[in-house]
Amino acid sequence: MSLFSSQDLKLLTNPLNMENPITVQVLGICSALAVTVKLEPAIVMSISVTAVLAFANVIISLLRNTIPSRIRIIVQLVVIAFLVIVVDQILKAYVYDVSKQLSVFVGLIITNCIIMGRLEAFALGNKPWPSFLDGVGNGAGYGLILIIVAFFRELFGSGTIFGFPVFEKIGLYSIGYKNNGLMILPPMALIIVGIIIWIQRSRTRELIEKNL
Repeated sequence: MSLFSSQDLKLLTNPLNMENPITVQVLGICSALAVTVKLEPAIVMSISVTAVLAFANVIISLLRNTIPSRIRIIVQLVVIAFLVIVVDQILKAYVYDVSKQLSVFVGLIITNCIIMGRLEAFALGNKPWPSFLDGVGNGAGYGLILIIVAFFRELFGSGTIFGFPVFEKIGLYSIGYKNNGLMILPPMALIIVGIIIWIQRSRTRELIEKNL
């Protein structure tokens, strides 16, 4: 028996494009604006959200038949908050500098509507393994957009990638290039996300028809 059925693979791959939580469902925009000035914190944030989402999905799936419907939101928030605290402590222990850069935004994973949305829409109605894959897929789709946005913001805003002075090494500064300060401001993140949405929908007719 195969570990990944065709349906399982769709749970992992659909959020990367056709069901992307940021560009299609327009969720999680706030962190896309806040933590994408540089690549490193964007990647750490992506991994953190993916871990919280995947394990929260599994826990809620395991408890789905025992949670009274009237308190399901409270239970979900408690599970998410517990996982966020664990992730926050791990970041402080092993990547303290990045944890300082992310600041309050790690704690705000609790309010990330992607997580609550997947718990409500998927984990409460499915078994643990599909729920785990759904969490990983949506976390990866979220992270993909953060990494793309952070790549362009760091490159054109600071002239670096992971702190490495790319533009300095290739000699752009010597011919008069100046770093674009607009790229490190939050509005530019929104513009880049908008460009990604435009490119994605112009290349994927199904998305256009789906949103008509």
